[in-house]
Amino acid sequence: MWEGKHRCILIAERLTNHYKNMDGTGPLIYLKREDLSHCGAHKMNNAIAQAMIAKRMGLKHVVTATGAGQHGVATAAACAKLGLECTVFMGSIDMQKQSSNLLLMKLLGAQVKSVQGNFKDASSEAIRGWVGNLERSYYFSGTVVGPHPRPSMVCEFQSVIGKETRRQAMEKWGGKPDVLVACVGSGSNALGLFHEFIGDQDVRMIGVEAAGFGLDSGKHAATLARGEVGVYHGAMSYLLQDEEGQIVDTHSIGVGLEYPGVSPELSFLKDTGRAEFYSATDKEAIAAYQRLCRLEGIVPALEASHALAFLDKLCPTLKDGTKVVVSCSGRGDKVAVTVHGYLQDWSIEPCTDVSIPVTRT
Repeated sequence: MWEGKHRCILIAERLTNHYKNMDGTGPLIYLKREDLSHCGAHKMNNAIAQAMIAKRMGLKHVVTATGAGQHGVATAAACAKLGLECTVFMGSIDMQKQSSNLLLMKLLGAQVKSVQGNFKDASSEAIRGWVGNLERSYYFSGTVVGPHPRPSMVCEFQSVIGKETRRQAMEKWGGKPDVLVACVGSGSNALGLFHEFIGDQDVRMIGVEAAGFGLDSGKHAATLARGEVGVYHGAMSYLLQDEEGQIVDTHSIGVGLEYPGVSPELSFLKDTGRAEFYSATDKEAIAAYQRLCRLEGIVPALEASHALAFLDKLCPTLKDGTKVVVSCSGRGDKVAVTVHGYLQDWSIEPCTDVSIPVTRT
């Protein structure tokens, strides 16, 4: 297929070895390889579906916003495939960080408009652009935020991640995963993995937000950890806001995690206790990025590296043989130069391997 489905869950043998105890016990770690998707991230699950909706409605022009650029690339590719015009709004700050994705969007035929600021500002401008041309334009929501029914639509399209995980787990070991781990920005990747398993109370669901320079630094994007309930872009959820209700600036080395709000459904899962939410700092994410490169030969997105980083704290608490599925939401080759610079600046030591045999499952 054009999109490249289905993406496997893969046993990460050397990463599993790395987290084994001295007696050889420990969890089994699997990766949900959304990085193998066409255009390199889970965003295509939603992009091709919404492009088909726009085509079916007879609309000729798609308007969207992007942060890290992966949604913009996926949207541009889907529009090229279906013969639709595409306009992508992108923050000027993000353009500087994601120059390769900016080039890809243009190569795929999209018109990219610069907006002063970052993703939240680009989202506001995209909505304004759509409202000003309703007769021929379709607003292409890239994640599970905004007014109904758009979060529900994106959740439905991204739920293929969890559905594939359930089916493939049954094929591999005849049961469900014990623990699911995913990074959380606005929430499409995490909710895509979690949604299928919400009714399975024996499956732990863990989301990992961006702690940036630390939760007490004021430079983070941990909405569920430090946010308060508010309304933004037409939806009520947790938001990072000041005492007057104004949205505050966010920070993460993973640009795709910098949205100051989060999915209303993930907010609900937090309030009910059905899902657990933690955070990882920039340094922890960079170390996890390097670790997966060195141990598995897989280059993860910096966003996904936050989920991988939490394994340091999670794995020592798990029973032997616990099956953990981590969503590798995208690939990170486009940020390799940036990561290399951080590794040198922060003097992060090269990771080492623990050579303990793994039982294949």
